[in-house]
Amino acid sequence: MRYDEAMDDDYTDRVLTGWDEARPDLQVGALQVTARLSRIGPHLARRQEEIFSRLGLGRGEVGLLSALRIAGPPHVASPTRLAKGLMLSSAGVTSRIDRLERRGFVRRLPDPNDRRGVLIELTDEGLAAVDAAVAANTDSDRQLLERLDPEEVAQLEHILRKLLAVLELP
Repeated sequence: MRYDEAMDDDYTDRVLTGWDEARPDLQVGALQVTARLSRIGPHLARRQEEIFSRLGLGRGEVGLLSALRIAGPPHVASPTRLAKGLMLSSAGVTSRIDRLERRGFVRRLPDPNDRRGVLIELTDEGLAAVDAAVAANTDSDRQLLERLDPEEVAQLEHILRKLLAVLELP
C-alpha cells in the first residue's frame, strides 16, 4: 500500500465517523488531531525501545544517561535534579541509577556540598552508550521524517511546539 492510500481512511477516521453517527452533538472534529497525536506516541516509544534494546538499554535508562550527557562536563547531577528533570519519583530514579551503576555506566560520588548527599556521574562507558543510542534514534527519526517535505517538517515542529507550550504552562 502506498503512503497516499494509507491516508485515505485510517483508524481514527473510522472511530470518529462512528462517534459522529452515534453522537453528532459531540462534534468530535478536534479529535482528528488529538487522537492521532495519542496514537503516534506509542508508535514512537515502540520504535525507540527497539533501537535502544539492540544496544542493551531501555528508554528510561537512555533518558537518565542523556540528562547526564547534556549536563556538560563533568556530566554530574544530583538524584533530585535527575528526578525532577525526568519527572520521576525518587524511587524511580534510584532504581535506574542502580541498574546503570551495576553496568558501569554511572557512578555515585559523595556530594562535596552535602555530607549526606551523592552525585551521579556519567562514566566513559555510559557516555559511549548514550551517544550510540541517541545517534541510532536520530537516524531512525530522520528516516521517518524523510516522508515529509522539509517545509512540512518545519510547520509540524512549529505547531507541535505551540501546542506543547499550552499543555506545559506553569
